[in-house]
Amino acid sequence: MSDDTERQTAAGKVLWHFTMSLDGFVAGPDHDMSWMSGDMSFRPGLVEEYVETTGAVLGGRSGWDATIDEVRPYGGAWKGALFVLTHHPEDARPAADVTFLSCDVAEAVRIGLEAAGGKNLEVFSPTIGRQLLERGLIDEIDIHIAPVLLGQGIRLFDNPGGRPVRLSGVDGSRTVVNVRYRPERPS
Repeated sequence: MSDDTERQTAAGKVLWHFTMSLDGFVAGPDHDMSWMSGDMSFRPGLVEEYVETTGAVLGGRSGWDATIDEVRPYGGAWKGALFVLTHHPEDARPAADVTFLSCDVAEAVRIGLEAAGGKNLEVFSPTIGRQLLERGLIDEIDIHIAPVLLGQGIRLFDNPGGRPVRLSGVDGSRTVVNVRYRPERPS
């Protein structure tokens, strides 16, 4: 586990990066992200760190179709190569700075890292991230746990019948993360 105050570095990493609900969802049903609006806050400077260290983004088609032209990474502050991996690029709605790829996930990573120019390739897809993790192609997993319970939606890691994946902190530690919240009471 990396300390929350440790700065992100642009080291050409493949970074599986999400804000996740406390119960393990990275999006609501149908890729709904409205749960992230409101008074949630991140450590000061955190978003800017990712904007500076991200060279390219790789996402999946379902997420793209649900957010097309509505949401750009980091509220539009990040500019760069955005890749969408899909089985059917021919029917994808084109958008500026977006390249639709129809290839193996390992090839998509190669293309994304090349475009990242020495900065990090961020993976914004649970499905692609799981496939890359299985192939040993994820360098780091960055998770921001949001103080919300969704109860349904799209899980970060969904692998029924699969083996547990053991994780170590970037410093090699196996420290358990302790999180404590209180339910908000209606006023």
